[in-house]
Amino acid sequence: MRSLWKSFASVKLAIFLIILLVLASVLGTLIPQGRSAEEYAARYGDLAGLFVRLQLTNLYRSPWFLTLLFLFAVNLSVCTVTRLGPKLRRAFGPGTGTDAGSVAAMKVRGRLRMAGPTGAAAARVAQELGSRRYAVRAAGGDDGTVLLARKRRLGWLGSDAVHLGLLVILAGGIVSGLAGRRSHLALVEGQTADVPHAGFRVRLDRFETELYPQGGVKAWKSTVSVLEDGEPVRTEIVKVNRPLIHRGFHFYQSSYGWDWENPKLEIAVGTKGEPASARSVFLRTGERVPVDGPGITHLSALRFVPDFVLGEGNRVQSRSREPRNPAVLVEAWRGEERVYTGWVFAKFPDFGDGHGDGRAALSFVLKDLQAGQYSVLEAAKDPGAGLIWVGCLFVTAGVFLAFYWTPREIRAVLAPGAGGTEATLGGFAAKGRDAFRSEFEAVCESLRRAP
Repeated sequence: MRSLWKSFASVKLAIFLIILLVLASVLGTLIPQGRSAEEYAARYGDLAGLFVRLQLTNLYRSPWFLTLLFLFAVNLSVCTVTRLGPKLRRAFGPGTGTDAGSVAAMKVRGRLRMAGPTGAAAARVAQELGSRRYAVRAAGGDDGTVLLARKRRLGWLGSDAVHLGLLVILAGGIVSGLAGRRSHLALVEGQTADVPHAGFRVRLDRFETELYPQGGVKAWKSTVSVLEDGEPVRTEIVKVNRPLIHRGFHFYQSSYGWDWENPKLEIAVGTKGEPASARSVFLRTGERVPVDGPGITHLSALRFVPDFVLGEGNRVQSRSREPRNPAVLVEAWRGEERVYTGWVFAKFPDFGDGHGDGRAALSFVLKDLQAGQYSVLEAAKDPGAGLIWVGCLFVTAGVFLAFYWTPREIRAVLAPGAGGTEATLGGFAAKGRDAFRSEFEAVCESLRRAP
């Protein structure tokens, strides 16, 4: 049991666990968390399956990451408990080494003669140190009257405050990992969706993309309503870094895209070599509309892809959601007879001649396409966030105590001497020794001048 305790009190173990946690956090930053299997497959290919098996796609809630957090918490706890007792005795205990010999051996020291009896001299020393905010008390000693003066004693506990803050942060991370919720909602205007594990719904009322005069994106804004029992209870505009908060859930503006499932298309239909015969036809995917055109009566759009590419086995697929190479698969009909089938490309109008019956020399041009945008909201509930903030406050306070509130201690031994009192003073400061030496010398000089 003792060997196990010593193992967890090891600084080497702490460094090893910190390195593992940092590496894991880097992976969690590089690999998007909580996305769909299709998105991982499109982004990482064959590596996607490995990432899922290693739980790198849901890293912060994975058992192995939570185990690392727990082990680091145990390591911090054991280290803190092991070192806390001696620090408390150093800061608030009766003090040791308060005889004349040990005081005279301190690095910062001084000897002086004071007028009057020992009791009166001790009172003057205590008054001088008290005026400099030292807490002074008499300490036991065989060489005369002994005074022990301390200030900024909490500075001894700075590292322990940092450890406590880290423990609270780890507790917040474990709580968030076990009970936190995070999901992505892709909504078009007017669409309503259930928020997983929330008990309420959200509706996208409006989505806007603000642009700079040069054409770059300035901001995305989603007007979102929260619905409870089918009724809206609040409506707010969600922007990047300005979430909507409701019942512990934060709704962030995550991304956006185009709704290519049902775009509005404009296709010019005419006879090849006769530009004047072209007629514009407006339709959506899946629609069959009448055409007052050259040799056909109806036109239908079977499929639309925003970024046309031939994949494995010459299967048509979209390389991305961006309209880099838009194409539509159309059919032309004369009555109930299909006379043309083929792909029409917006950027390469002469590329897809399709498959016709040889009787209609038709021309098709994809002149325009319009698709509504959808907004992607990230719904996140982080029950450990409060603990993490409290832990950060403890860490900040601990760093301040450790580096800017360094403890100082002055010991004084007073004994009767010829014509007055002999005083031996010694001092110690954990940091800022030059500043402490100046203060110590000022104390000695003030006592020498005292009547």
